[in-house]
Amino acid sequence: MDFADQVVLVTGASAGIGEAIAELLAGRGARLALSGRNQDNLKKVGEKCRALRGSDVLEIVADLATDEGVEKTAKDTIDHFGRLDVLINNAGVGARTCLLHDPDMSAFDRVFRTNVRAVYQLTRLLAPRLVETRGNIVNISSVSGSMPSVGSLPYSMTKAALDQFTRCIALELAPLGVRVNAISPGITRSTFVQRLTDYTPEQYAAWLAEAGRGVPLGRAAEAREVAALVAAAAARGASSLTGAVIPVDGGLSLAGAGRSDIMTRQMK
Repeated sequence: MDFADQVVLVTGASAGIGEAIAELLAGRGARLALSGRNQDNLKKVGEKCRALRGSDVLEIVADLATDEGVEKTAKDTIDHFGRLDVLINNAGVGARTCLLHDPDMSAFDRVFRTNVRAVYQLTRLLAPRLVETRGNIVNISSVSGSMPSVGSLPYSMTKAALDQFTRCIALELAPLGVRVNAISPGITRSTFVQRLTDYTPEQYAAWLAEAGRGVPLGRAAEAREVAALVAAAAARGASSLTGAVIPVDGGLSLAGAGRSDIMTRQMK
């Protein structure tokens, strides 16, 4: 799965799964556009990627919750590289314990702006470039999109929407030679939960350990494992794979909704 000379845009690349994806693809020769909100973290990720196979790396500081941020990300990528081979829609945000009776809609709006509207808009802007290269798109979803749990209402809705978006545009773009797939992580060691809570590193380790006991394989996934599935889906060798939503969850989605509460019960 070599990505030599391919231009790949990774959103949400300043931490967690996005960082792992960027580093893996840099090591396989990709030329990278990395988008993120945290300038300092994004710079550190960019430096690590440059040290791997001498990759050409562009850092784009942008908030994809805004149309301006989405437009800047698309424009800067094409202005710098002149082409795009792979779009990885990884950027996403969660909300800390949202229930139907909550009166404040701000969390709902924020999550949908980033997790759905931004993905739709960025994909719309860059799809013509992917048609030119017969490239592909990988969306980072979540098993929350198909496993209901109390407290993650807006986030779960956005991931269900992302799964259907993946299938719909896979059909739309297939005649144009563009593949579209989604990778659906479960419990994963990353910065995502820590951003939603006030956990210390010790508390987060304890949360991962408890959550992992509810996973059939008995542990949380590592961000690098998710990145490996992203690379496999994006690789040219996967030329017949499109419209798939692929879980990388240690079997969590097989266990059914009865166990899905482990994803949110300690994030209150």
